[in-house]
Amino acid sequence: MRKSRLSASKQAKLLEHFVAGTTARTAAELVGVNKTTAAYYFHRLRELIYQALEQEAPLCGEIEVDESYFGGKRKGKRGRGAAGKVPVFGLLKRGGRVYAQVIPNAASDTLMPIMREKILPDSIVYTDSLPSYNVLDVSDFRHYRINHSQLFADRDNHINGIENFWNQAKRHLRKFNGVPKAHFHLFLKECEWRFNNPSPKTQLKQLRQWVRSDMG
Repeated sequence: MRKSRLSASKQAKLLEHFVAGTTARTAAELVGVNKTTAAYYFHRLRELIYQALEQEAPLCGEIEVDESYFGGKRKGKRGRGAAGKVPVFGLLKRGGRVYAQVIPNAASDTLMPIMREKILPDSIVYTDSLPSYNVLDVSDFRHYRINHSQLFADRDNHINGIENFWNQAKRHLRKFNGVPKAHFHLFLKECEWRFNNPSPKTQLKQLRQWVRSDMG
């Protein structure tokens, strides 16, 4: 942001288009800047979002946990382990915020350190029946699992909240017609930020503050 040659008015317009979910290509045409310039500006905004969200405190209380897969080819194998897809892991505090990150795989050795870091002890953790979550039975958490082959919810025992986030994130990312794997973690954080701050006014206010801090 410090080295940007864009005028203040054009930066302000690009900020508003980013909040509105406009693609960089469309925003460039509407604002009257080069599409590469707009793409870089949007990339820098996602970096600022990523930096801010990675510093947030751990979750506590009732936490829904789930893994999902993004992208990849439409044809062929789907779901867990699908070829060409990006595995991601998410935690959602009921009535609160979500946390998501890209993972190399959904093995327990991958997931457990994230949960220990991002969830406070004695929290209640809800999962599906993936074997990787079996380690939670002998952890500092209270563990409840739902078997989706039998039912999707059993009163409070469900992971509907985190699955709603996956659906929302995939719907947002679909408009980009493919996201480079090297930058996928930034787009995922953008989805997390939008979910946690659903008001466009709040989003715009936060981004303006982060941009000013970055320029200071």
